[in-house]
Amino acid sequence: MKRLAALLLVPALVLSATPRRPRRGGPVSTAAEAKAIAEREVGGTAVHAHRIPLNGASSGWEVEVHMPNEDRGWRCVIDSDTHMVHTKERIPNPKTGRKR
Repeated sequence: MKRLAALLLVPALVLSATPRRPRRGGPVSTAAEAKAIAEREVGGTAVHAHRIPLNGASSGWEVEVHMPNEDRGWRCVIDSDTHMVHTKERIPNPKTGRKR
């Protein structure tokens, strides 16, 4: 009986030790999440993100993306509710903040 109890306990211990995955539901709540969405959309390196009002009651994120080896970067507006790029526009390439 004790062996059966121990065998039933092992899967629970293994599942509790596995790392948690990022949250999939709910609004985009951090700048890091917004930056990751913008980077996937345009393929550059997100350097700055801040929250902005969008669609009346909901909010969004404005993210500036540096494009290596290009003259221009992107400004992406991320909708917090849908996790999608609402708009994107070309801008002068933002600085990455790294020293050369």
